[in-house]
Amino acid sequence: MSESIAALPMYDWPEARGEVDAQWVLLRDAFRQKGIDAPQTIVRRNGDLPPVPGGIRDGQGALIAPDPATLPPDELDYHKLWLHPALLFAQTCWGPMELGLSSHVQVVGQPSYDTYEGGQGELYSSALVMRAGEGPEARSPADGKALLPLDLIRGKRFTFNSLDSMSGIIALTRDLQAAGESLDIFSSRSESGGHRGSIVTVAEGRADIAAIDCESWALAQRFEPAARKVVIVGWTARRKGLPFITARTTPEKTIKAMRDALAGLA
Repeated sequence: MSESIAALPMYDWPEARGEVDAQWVLLRDAFRQKGIDAPQTIVRRNGDLPPVPGGIRDGQGALIAPDPATLPPDELDYHKLWLHPALLFAQTCWGPMELGLSSHVQVVGQPSYDTYEGGQGELYSSALVMRAGEGPEARSPADGKALLPLDLIRGKRFTFNSLDSMSGIIALTRDLQAAGESLDIFSSRSESGGHRGSIVTVAEGRADIAAIDCESWALAQRFEPAARKVVIVGWTARRKGLPFITARTTPEKTIKAMRDALAGLA
């Protein structure tokens, strides 16, 4: 039995869990063919994480996260998952990576977003959504540059999933700055807790606009009824999508084997 852990939490909507499990089976079997002792299943709860008595520590011995055994067992704390010393493979976001996570993990690779509007290879963008009828619909620019309807969004209420999200707020912030604007273009800002929540918040009229990464938008079109009440009015520029990561202590030969396995699945 493998002592390592793996997770694919970023697009693990309840309705898509069978697909996410199937994705892991493909990855797991490819890893095992390369001699990696990959775990049988992915973790979805803090209670699935192996305990770390005394807490999780960095390479210098400083405490960086509590023992997962002390966390609510039926929730999943992404940051504690990403920092876990037994982490073999998981998804994260470049927002947390830029905010310090990168010093505690190693990047294994990038997925492809070719199948989604707004995606191209390892690059993805976010759809700017508003309620239907409040602005003209916009297709993803072929050149991957930002498409910001500044006059339309000025003075509107903006909602986002979390402050450390590249797709939900950081990318839009940078695109606005490149256009000589800032988040002050909005009359207010609120945190929804997730891309799905942002879509619902806009659809229900509690906010006017949100930035939703292109894969989450595709999931919403399949599974979230509120998505039928909103339309895309703009796009952020394409940037690197969610990276696959592993623990800082994962051996280089294991990382190379995982990269070879990912290349074989591409």
